[in-house]
Parts: sequence; structure tokens; C-alpha cells
Amino acid sequence: MKKVLLFFGLIGLACFVQAQDIKLNPPTRSGGKALMETLNERRSERTFVKKEMPVQMLSDLLWAANGFNRPDKRTAPTASNKQELELYVVLDDGAYFYDAKQNVLKLIAKENFKAALGQPNITDKAAVTIVIVADTGKTSSKFAYLDTGYISQNIYLYAASAGLGTVARASYNGAEVFKALQLKEKQEVTLVHPVGFLQ
Repeated sequence: MKKVLLFFGLIGLACFVQAQDIKLNPPTRSGGKALMETLNERRSERTFVKKEMPVQMLSDLLWAANGFNRPDKRTAPTASNKQELELYVVLDDGAYFYDAKQNVLKLIAKENFKAALGQPNITDKAAVTIVIVADTGKTSSKFAYLDTGYISQNIYLYAASAGLGTVARASYNGAEVFKALQLKEKQEVTLVHPVGFLQ
């Protein structure tokens, strides 16, 4: 009887832990503004209205940034297809890893880490902050930073198309962000991208 109770207890615990992850909706891969119109409206925005981002919009944003648009290729290119870049997501309630293959935000820690991102006048009101992280074991920092630019532009273009605002930021507390996201030795933050609703 104790084994049965332990078994169901473990199942319940597993469900509880998994419930902390955020299952994203399938991304919308059509529609949006025309390319030339989107390019015309692409700009950096630093003033946001505090508002939670709907799950569908969050899914579309992350897919546009660095999701898979083919079985083994992403929306953003990387040198020699090393795919050394991954996205981490900071929301008000915690930090998450974007599992692009499974289309899931995997919980890292349930805590508000926005202070580590710096510039609270921007990040506090952002609906989401995307942290781009490179695995320097896969490629050199030179290529990682080059490839980061492609993801950054994808974020800018999606934001312009969806009526959102964003700005690429290279100023943040590197040690605190590294600790908050529980990164490993060869991982390196290359850029942070707050995204939010415009006034």
C-alpha cells in the first residue's frame, strides 16, 4: 500500500512540476503586415504599457525570433548551421528556457529576475524580456555575436508587424543574469530584448 501511495505521490509531484512549464500554442505562420510596411515601422521603443502578453502572441514572437521553420533549421540563420543560440524568457513570475522543438517554455526558477536585467524604466513594464544565449562550445564568440544580430532583427520585425515595441540592449548585470538563468560555463549572454505594448 505504501508503494502505491508513493507511486501516485510521485506522479502528482511530476504533474505539479510540469504544470509550472508553459505550453505554447502552435505559432501562426501566416498573415501579419507586408514586409515593406513592417520595415518602414521597425524602430527601437523604450516606453511600454504594463500588460500581460497573450500566449498566442508570445508563441508567435518566440517562433519568429528563433523557432524551427523546417525540421532541422530555424527562422534565424547561424554560421555553418551550428545553431549555437537559444532563447531564455524572463516574465514577471520567473525565468524560462524556450524549447523551440517542443514549443514549450520550461521553468528555470519561479522568481522575479527583472532587476538583474537593469534599466527598470524599460524592463519593469515590458511584457517579456528575451535573453539570447550562445553556447561558445559550438562556435566562436565572433560568430555567436554575428548570429545574434539575425535573431534581434527577427524580434524587431515581428514587433513592428504585431504593433509591439522592442529595443536591443547590451547593458545588464552579466553575473546576475548568468546566475538567474542557471547558465553553464560555456554559455554566454549576447543580448537582451525587452518586448512590450506601446502607449
